[in-house]
Amino acid sequence: MANAKAVDAPPSPGSVKTGAGGNPWLVLLAVSLGVIMVMLDGTVVGIANPSIQLDLKALLSDLQWVTSGYLLALAVFLITAGKLGDLFGHKRVFLIGVGGFALSSVGIGFSAELADVIPGVTPVGALIGLRVLQGLFGALLQPAALALLRSAFPGEKLNQAMGAWGAIIGLSSAAGPIVGGVLVEQASWQTVFFINAPVGVVALIMGILLIKDSRAQTMARIDWLGVLLLSGAMFALVWTIIKAPEWGWGDSTTLTFVAGFAVLIGAFIFWQSRAEKLGRQPLVPLSLFRNVSISIGTVLMMMVAFAMFGAMFFLGFFFQGVHGLSPLEAGLRMLPMSAGMIFASPLAGMALGRFGPKITMAAGLLVTAFSMFLMSRLSIDASFIESGIPFLLLAFGMSPVFVGATEIIVGNAPAGLTGVAGGVQQSAMQVGGALGTAVLGAVMAAQISATLPGHLGPAAQGIPAAQLAGLEKAAAFGTAPPGLGQPIVDAVHNSFMDGMSVAFLVSTGIAVLTAALTLFVKAGRKTEGQPVHMG
Repeated sequence: MANAKAVDAPPSPGSVKTGAGGNPWLVLLAVSLGVIMVMLDGTVVGIANPSIQLDLKALLSDLQWVTSGYLLALAVFLITAGKLGDLFGHKRVFLIGVGGFALSSVGIGFSAELADVIPGVTPVGALIGLRVLQGLFGALLQPAALALLRSAFPGEKLNQAMGAWGAIIGLSSAAGPIVGGVLVEQASWQTVFFINAPVGVVALIMGILLIKDSRAQTMARIDWLGVLLLSGAMFALVWTIIKAPEWGWGDSTTLTFVAGFAVLIGAFIFWQSRAEKLGRQPLVPLSLFRNVSISIGTVLMMMVAFAMFGAMFFLGFFFQGVHGLSPLEAGLRMLPMSAGMIFASPLAGMALGRFGPKITMAAGLLVTAFSMFLMSRLSIDASFIESGIPFLLLAFGMSPVFVGATEIIVGNAPAGLTGVAGGVQQSAMQVGGALGTAVLGAVMAAQISATLPGHLGPAAQGIPAAQLAGLEKAAAFGTAPPGLGQPIVDAVHNSFMDGMSVAFLVSTGIAVLTAALTLFVKAGRKTEGQPVHMG
């Protein structure tokens, strides 16, 4: 059992200077530096993977674990990490997350050297293990950052803070593919992880000097059974999403994991309800979701991540497989979307403050739907301008939704549960993105399977079934096996375009349906004077 000390409540929000720091904008800069590390790592790993494969002799399954291991650790631990911030202080948890993330990043760069001194560990195994560790520290960092922002800014300025937050994330997302491409091409894949070290050091120094933690009035303890049940449920859910395309959605293994998730999440809900009735402090108080805005905001975040990350997953294959661009060139093609967020996010914060979340988020989702529709119409030889226009529109469509949903979830939560709320927001995004990638990937694969024989024409009759299945798998990545004639390569590329078009059309429909949910939300309003847990 871990107890927290009982101390005084944070000061009144009458001044801009609040419990989380002397100057809220400097607090924003400090926490953003920590999150920039996470965002950079999310965008550069895909660029580094080919070099990692060659250097460490990794298999495709190994590279999948480089990504999946990180995603699993992040998704499983986010809500628990948010609760730890509520219990022991968000500053403390944030600084541990920053330091641990930076150190594990440096360790990844030395994976080969670590494998030489640790018996039985391969370089790839060391890299995957450190990626899992990186995910755990990233989970500590992100909810704490959102909670610190909530505490630092008075309610009327929270929209502006979230807008600036989105702009910084957009800047790091835009820089990731470019910086990663330059580092991989000019230096080595290890440098895309080493770059986190100086960023982490600056974030630690600024965090120590500028952030003052919120303080608690009440005693608290960790709900260990709740942690165990929720972690098991999240693992079963995310693992099922990751592996179902390989196993098959109707396979007995998939259904077993789905049943395991249902049992664990049911047991978790029962335990949380019982803990509340007994006057204990549950990991996630179910009363949090009695706030309609928080519940709808969580669903909004999940559905938007489903549509965006699921559909955007295919664009890398489109540019590198169909177009044959280098990783750096592919990153530059997507620059209008990432760079657009730098300008769109602050504007979204101002629009949310002036027009409220309903109108602003609904408009953003309709713009998102239109941009997704334009992407569904991209031709096989689309120019920079033809792809850049829908990317730019997507930045201005998604920014109000991400900024608004984050503000709704964190801003409507009681002050003592901001860490949990931040964890819920991040978990919804991770689960939605993973689910979108899996489901839309299945939709795309089905469309490729249906259209590839038609694109092959009469030649399809003479292709053995096993070779045709291999072509279908290759088409899902926009590539064709080497040594084939141009007509077959063209057929593979055309079937990929058919599948990508359907995936974007599905995302278009989801964005339109999600717009209707925004009619039931209200702006987050920070309630001051409530106790906040601190160690």
